[in-house]
Amino acid sequence: MSRQASRRGAWLAWIVQALLVLAVLAGAVWVMNHALEVLRSRGVRSGFDFLTEPAGFSISEGWLDFDASQPFWRAFLAGLINTVRAAVPAAVFAIVLGTLIGIGRLAPHVLLRGICTAYVEVLRNVPLLVQLLMLAFAMANLLPDPTEPVRLLPGVWLSNGGLSVPWPASGDGGWWPTHFEWPEKGDFGVSGGAALSPEYVTIVAGLSFYSAAFVAEIVRAGILSVSQGQVLAGQALGLTPGQQLRIVILPQALRVIVPSLTNQLLSLTKNSSLAVAVGYPELVSVANTTIGSNGRAFECIAIIMAVYLLLSLLISFGMNRYNARVALRGWQ
Repeated sequence: MSRQASRRGAWLAWIVQALLVLAVLAGAVWVMNHALEVLRSRGVRSGFDFLTEPAGFSISEGWLDFDASQPFWRAFLAGLINTVRAAVPAAVFAIVLGTLIGIGRLAPHVLLRGICTAYVEVLRNVPLLVQLLMLAFAMANLLPDPTEPVRLLPGVWLSNGGLSVPWPASGDGGWWPTHFEWPEKGDFGVSGGAALSPEYVTIVAGLSFYSAAFVAEIVRAGILSVSQGQVLAGQALGLTPGQQLRIVILPQALRVIVPSLTNQLLSLTKNSSLAVAVGYPELVSVANTTIGSNGRAFECIAIIMAVYLLLSLLISFGMNRYNARVALRGWQ
């Protein structure tokens, strides 16, 4: 096939895909307009004009300040930022913890292997919602008061008032962080650093622990997929077990791990919607409050669907790009 014919075929493929995307978007717009017309014909107030009206409620925490006088669209934006604020650290903790547990599942030490196996079997077989409710109960009733917090690590304090951790701080008049501000225990509680609410700690910990059980199995399967000959080759080169794992096994296991890990990260992001059960003001919680105040259920649910679809597509795009980098040539 000549280069010109190949280029023509590539352009034709792009045109067909663009037309298909336009057709799907047009269909979605038609369905949306039809639904709104049906609601109006039944006397139900509908449309997205409410987004510019004052919300009438405030959001208690988050990176974006929000009060009752600000519009609904800003409330949804604050909810989206809170969703990302919970999902990103939970994904990082789940990957790190899951990788350690997955390696532990293959350890020669019987006790370590048994503990890791028990963790996986317990955490993945109990519904996430139940785990979140148990964590919320433990945070509220089993931890000490803020005046008597538990010191987990230097500068890390935990109580039923939340978690205090060191946080970057800038100097006088500057915006770039120059040092860490460390929490200090006083007579009336912990001051300084970053104070994380009990609801935030509950959802991040719950998502991390639950997802780590699945990540552990993904990592274990990836390690087992590496040929034993590769391990023997590492031993013949005089590599220690740690070097064999880091240099020989894990880089090859990534080709099996990454596609399944993508699915798990998508699941974790969507499971963050369960934060509404423990009172954390993420996107679904904001939408529920909005529905209660103005009754625009269809519009709010449509916004939730669109936002989670966008987040999932972004995660898939990023992970597929990374998967293309670690994949063997000829597998793509």
